[in-house]
Amino acid sequence: QVQLVESGGGLVQAGDSLRVSCAASGRSFSWLVMGWFRQAPGKEREFVAAIHWNPGSKYYADSVKGRFTISRDNTKNTAYLQMNSLKPEDTAVYYCAAGRRFGQRRNDYDYWGQGIQVTVSS
Repeated sequence: QVQLVESGGGLVQAGDSLRVSCAASGRSFSWLVMGWFRQAPGKEREFVAAIHWNPGSKYYADSVKGRFTISRDNTKNTAYLQMNSLKPEDTAVYYCAAGRRFGQRRNDYDYWGQGIQVTVSS
């Protein structure tokens, strides 16, 4: 089992930056693919970014490419999502996910955090 806990969300203005973190426990973090998803009110949960256990491999949704950066620190069992140039349409609950497949589908991931709210005001 893997437990994931997100932190760092909040309310920011359009154009601001924010970093959310995901602390993992319970299993060897180094061998897990880490992903971020988000869900806005009334919408499906969507893929945002993923990072392979080999940190050089990353994948982003087109909507965040060039603005968001996913990273990980295997010594701290923590993954991060740095969000720059935030837009009101980035407002959502952000979920951390972990699994063994490097993909953008929800069922590529076996473990999920509880989610954290990110709100971007215009």
